Amino acid sequence: MAALFGKRLRRSAMTTAVAAAAVAALSASQAPGLTDTQNGRQSTADATPSPGDSATGNSPYYTDLPPLNSPTAPPSTGPGSPGGTGTGAHEAGIPATVLDAYKKAETELAATKPGCNLPWQLLAAIGKVESGQARGGNVDANGTTLKPILGPVLNGNGFARITDTDNGAYDGDTTHDRAVGPMQFIPSTWEWSGRDGNGDGKKDPNNIYDAALAAGHYLCRGDRDLSQSGGLHAAILSYNHSQEYLNTVLTWLEYYRKGTHEVPDGTGVQPGGRSDGSPSPSPSPSSPGTTSPSPGTSKPPKPSKPGGSPGTDPSKPGGGGSTSPTPPTPAETVAHIEDAGTGTLNATAGDAFAEPVAVRTENAAGKGVGTVKVKLTVVGDTDLAFSGGFKSVTVVTDSAGKATAPPLRAGEDTGEFTVRATVVDRKLPGLDYKATVSARQADALTRTGDTELTCEAGGQFADPVQVRATYKGDAADGVATTATLIKSKDDATENDKGPYFKDADGKAIRTLKGLKTDGDGRLQLPRIYADDATGTFLLRIDTTGGATLTIELKVTAAGATATPSASPSAT
Repeated sequence: MAALFGKRLRRSAMTTAVAAAAVAALSASQAPGLTDTQNGRQSTADATPSPGDSATGNSPYYTDLPPLNSPTAPPSTGPGSPGGTGTGAHEAGIPATVLDAYKKAETELAATKPGCNLPWQLLAAIGKVESGQARGGNVDANGTTLKPILGPVLNGNGFARITDTDNGAYDGDTTHDRAVGPMQFIPSTWEWSGRDGNGDGKKDPNNIYDAALAAGHYLCRGDRDLSQSGGLHAAILSYNHSQEYLNTVLTWLEYYRKGTHEVPDGTGVQPGGRSDGSPSPSPSPSSPGTTSPSPGTSKPPKPSKPGGSPGTDPSKPGGGGSTSPTPPTPAETVAHIEDAGTGTLNATAGDAFAEPVAVRTENAAGKGVGTVKVKLTVVGDTDLAFSGGFKSVTVVTDSAGKATAPPLRAGEDTGEFTVRATVVDRKLPGLDYKATVSARQADALTRTGDTELTCEAGGQFADPVQVRATYKGDAADGVATTATLIKSKDDATENDKGPYFKDADGKAIRTLKGLKTDGDGRLQLPRIYADDATGTFLLRIDTTGGATLTIELKVTAAGATATPSASPSAT
């Protein structure tokens, strides 16, 4: 099959006019809630994102439109029949590996996110405008592009400005980011949205299986239903926030829905018109204003002039355009992050912290910067968390640059822990807070009964020992408690004779550790036994926080009658 790389669609004046009318009709019929604002668009479903919030960073894309005639499958796919007869047949052909990746992504999303209703034709439409179906299917047997597909450097010179976020790991640029791979993900987006679509254990943006599955998940965010026009439009705009981009993708989506067919890898038709060059395809690759990429080329076509098409602001959705400098994003103007009046972070295990973490983002002049995302993370292995059990939360600064995190709640882990605040999309030193979790405490301990505790030597005490712990008058639940049979009031060491507890093996022990009070602050000790020693013995109970109670235990000779004595004493 003859390769069709670099082939530009030739349309008559009538065809061009009809195509323009079709785009206008699509624009007029878009979902409610989409408004035009300074050459950018805003959807009520997805608020206008910064370039870094879109999959592509609003990078340039191919603007070619499909032919108006319906696609028809070729009569033969053998040599000499690259796409049947007619432009429609050529354009409807999708390289085999690329088509397989789209369909497999649709199958997986149908199982994992059935409510999204993702059609593979949408992935094909986006793949067409982003990379010409991986440069006409220029991929190896595993679906990885034979040469990297890189968008232009996003340095603000005719394009959006996104400073480096991956240290060049994906795009080879340690100063600015570039869109990468057949679905043109920017590194910061790929970092969290990347998927392993071919099961090789890697998430590679240059692999069409990985990239197609990642694109599917990206489009299905926020419980979108792509069978509804509102959800569909919002999803496409989140990929590249431009009305022209939306119209182009919708046109290809409708075209592919009418029919498509498989062609061998490396033989797909590659588009030529770019949103950063001529606003529409030129009759030939050599026409002024745009250069058609050759197979496998990683460099984007060069526009005839830095500004590209008139009336396009690179800081707004739609990629590159105006020669005006791109204004920095709010995050890019942040010079440092400061504390904003956070108090001492102390709490008792199981309780909420009285003080929330509050930070302020400031520019070099010390002025607060609003609409900046700040990420707060509980560092290390601990059950300390924000409300809802989240170990990490992202909050947005207000107009004064201040952001307040949800309340922290202590778990059962005690000690000192770190909560770290960092600016999202900005490489700046983080701000660490020390959060201290103290053990549950009791400041008072009382016995719940007043019955004298007596038994005969060699016997067992009939009544159990029950106590209640309180802290500042309230029940002290979950307080660690230790019970020890001691030698005397002046000697709190463990006694070696007299009453005792039994361990799991039935052996005598005289110290119990690891006891905890219940939800009402109460604790009942295990049964107590007596050996052959007689007399008055002491049981001491201690809690975290310093509460102490000493209880008398009387052991009489076997067969003797117990003599009443005073009530238990507390010290």
